[in-house]
This record gives sequence, structure tokens and C-alpha cells, in this order.
Amino acid sequence: MRPVGLRSRLAAALVLALLAGCGFRLQGAAEALPEDLGRVYVATRDDLTAFAVELRRGLDRNGVQMAPSAGEADAVIRVRIDRSTRRVLAVSARNTPTEFELQYVVEYSVDRAGSEALPAQRLELTRNFSFDQGELLAKGHEEDILREAMARDLADLVLRRLATL
Repeated sequence: MRPVGLRSRLAAALVLALLAGCGFRLQGAAEALPEDLGRVYVATRDDLTAFAVELRRGLDRNGVQMAPSAGEADAVIRVRIDRSTRRVLAVSARNTPTEFELQYVVEYSVDRAGSEALPAQRLELTRNFSFDQGELLAKGHEEDILREAMARDLADLVLRRLATL
């Protein structure tokens, strides 16, 4: 085997320096949430939506304590809209769907100390996926996985926004 040459080492160092300079960061490496955030309550109509579950998981991963009620919280995340939809994008010659579009919409605001710390923010993600009637169960599972991934991405965006408060 040949030892790694000086050119290869310099090229690797240059690539690393360029990535560090442009703000590149591995996915999941979010900034830490503010220490003074304290206890947080997530106010949502449905606690079991994919977004609400992922948001709570993200807050827990960041060491945030969850308050049992809005009155006992230092910050309240109000989820006003948490909706996912599916629509047909393409159909076959037999008029059966061959492609769908998933859309996940979230609107939230943050209250701290009785005042609005962050006004209503609307986030939307859209993903397309192909569909085959012969693979109905697999495609249904794929749709569920995509929806959960979109909810996780939206929750990460909310956490990144909270980190700037």
C-alpha cells in the first residue's frame, strides 16, 4: 500500500477548512437552547401528532423540563396549526394514482413571562413519492415514514429558532 501523500493531506485539510468556513454542521448538531428557557409547556390541540411528539422529544434531548401546565411554565410553545395533507400529483392511463405529494404545515408562537416572545411562525414542508397499487402496504408504510421524517425536520427547525431567543 502507498502511504498517503502530502497532496492528499493538503486537499483533505482544504476541504475541511472550506466546510468549516461556510457554516457546515452535521445534521442533528443543533445549537443549545438558552439556559433561562426553564420549564416549557407545549400547547397543542392534539398531543399525539407526529410533530408534537417530535417536538417534545427534541426538547427532552436538549435537557428542557416539561411543565405540566401553561401556568407553571416559563415558556409556552403554542402550536396553532399542525396539519398534514396528501394530494394526487399524477395518475395512470387507468386513472389510478401513481404519484402523491405530502405536505406538512405547522404554525407556532412562543410566549415567555406572559408576553409573546416569538410571533406566529408558519413552516411548510412538501415531499413527493411514487405510488404503486400492487405495493399498497409498502407504500402506506413509506408514506408514514415520510410524514414522521417531515415532522422531525419541522421540530428541528422550531428548536433552532428557540435557540436564538
